[in-house]
Amino acid sequence: MPLSTNILDRLLADDPQSLLERILIAEYLLSNGYLMSELQTLPVQIARNLKTEACQFAALRLSEIEYRDVFQRKIRLPISLN
Repeated sequence: MPLSTNILDRLLADDPQSLLERILIAEYLLSNGYLMSELQTLPVQIARNLKTEACQFAALRLSEIEYRDVFQRKIRLPISLN
C-alpha cells in the first residue's frame, strides 16, 4: 500500500514528524499487544497487516493533529467584516 510505504520511508528521516510517526505507530502496536521489535518474529502476513494498520493509524492521527493546528490558527486570527 503506497500510504504505508511513504510513512515507513519517512520514519528513516531525522525530523520531528518522523519521531511523532514512530510514537504513533508504537502506540498502535502496543494497543494491540505488540512491540515494534516483535514484528520480526511474527508470520510475514500478520506482521505486514499490523504494519499497514499501524501506518494508517499514524497517518490519520497526524492528519487530525495537523488539521487541529490549522483550525486553531484560523480561529485565533482577527476576522475582518470588510
